[in-house]
Amino acid sequence: MPPATTVEPCDFVVFGGTGDLAVRKLLPALYLRDRDGQLPAETRVVGASRAGLDTAGYRDKMRGELERFVSDDQLDSETLVRFVNRLEYVSVDVADPANWGGLNDCLALREGAIRVFYLACAPALFGPICENLALEDLVDAKSRVVLEKPIGHDLDSARAVNEAVGAVFEESQIFRIDHYLGKESVQNLLVTRFANTFLEPLWNYTSIDHVQINVVESLGVGSRGGYYESAGALRDMLQNHLLQLLCLVAMEPPTYVDRETVRDEKLKVLQALKQITYDDLEKCVVSGQYGPGLADGVAVPGYQQEVENPESQTETFIAVKAEIQNWRWAGVPFYLRTGKRMDRRCSEIVVQFKSVPHSMFPGSEGHSEPNRLVIQLQPHEGMRLHMTAKEPGPGGIRFKPVSLDLNYIETFKRPSPDAYERLLMDVVRGNPTLFMRRDEVEAAWEWVEQILVGWDVSERGPRCYPAGTNGPTDATTLIERDGRAWHEGVTA
Repeated sequence: MPPATTVEPCDFVVFGGTGDLAVRKLLPALYLRDRDGQLPAETRVVGASRAGLDTAGYRDKMRGELERFVSDDQLDSETLVRFVNRLEYVSVDVADPANWGGLNDCLALREGAIRVFYLACAPALFGPICENLALEDLVDAKSRVVLEKPIGHDLDSARAVNEAVGAVFEESQIFRIDHYLGKESVQNLLVTRFANTFLEPLWNYTSIDHVQINVVESLGVGSRGGYYESAGALRDMLQNHLLQLLCLVAMEPPTYVDRETVRDEKLKVLQALKQITYDDLEKCVVSGQYGPGLADGVAVPGYQQEVENPESQTETFIAVKAEIQNWRWAGVPFYLRTGKRMDRRCSEIVVQFKSVPHSMFPGSEGHSEPNRLVIQLQPHEGMRLHMTAKEPGPGGIRFKPVSLDLNYIETFKRPSPDAYERLLMDVVRGNPTLFMRRDEVEAAWEWVEQILVGWDVSERGPRCYPAGTNGPTDATTLIERDGRAWHEGVTA
């Protein structure tokens, strides 16, 4: 394993420092970067919240949480002691400007250091937090701010958030995070496309039949019911994660990969998406909501029971047939699907190539299947190229489906780091390549909003599907109408 490159010293301030995201993802990611030697001795992690703790109490609490959320084989006592001693805590009430003195005093001890403000809180607080940071004179040219999704709940609110944050921070200082872009398999998609000559001539409408992007979960909403009622699958997953994956599959090759060229090409894809009008809804969009069913053989309640709202019309599933109106992708459908309480947990990109134009093996047994390139994001990161081969043996030709497999752990002899580990270090470095730019976010909302408007007019709510299944039957019809089928991949 190549040695980790140390980043510059910084103060990493987490608003919502006792919340679920900080506890499960951010602090474990920073701990692992500390373990691998990327955090210099001067780096501090400052938790900011209304929890009423002091630094000693915060350190005790986070020590216990790290022992819960970092695997045993990655915990070592020396790193744990060192990392916990980096932690500090300040009590901050975002709504009360008079309550910010503690944070000001804390950061004043390290003037001139890089300051990363991670807003692990509700989007409605993004603007007030940034305004108070400016009032306290805590923002300088070396500061960065990280925004968690969702950026707003529609186009107007996204613009309002961007305006409020942009009034304090320059665009180059704003990092809108989508953790899917930090996954090794997602980044490797760019290398697979642009560092291997055999694929690029085929990566267009002449050879590709269609593309599927599937991000499905076996879990329900759990404790996130309050948030999910105001978001739903379209806002929570499609508007950001799935559209970002679509962009990486469909983008044109940039002249070279740097801070802006990749984001420029992704924006072009979003701008080329065909608008889904009200008349297109029936044949291009399916929404669903899980009802009672079985998960791993155990009876589970439906969504309405979990959120205690028997009238809820919030979608927990969405499937969309999207089209990109440009030269490369003319006539190639992109099928996007995401849902909760499905029959498996799986995230993958499937590039389905066209069938051979002519069968030249008369009398053969079996049949030649179209080639498929499957990029697996989870539960196992890897890549699989499905091909047709001749089964060994005399007496004629027997077709046999085979695959060329790349399993990242087996090939590189180490597990891939968590996406947050890479992205947090990129923030400190000031590298925005894997983050969303303002125009990307607003272009995505502009496309998604047409679906939201159509739903408001339509009287038909989400289709019910039993928990533990592969979604509503209308989603199967959506793709089978085109003579295709959903790819049911690796499960976990």
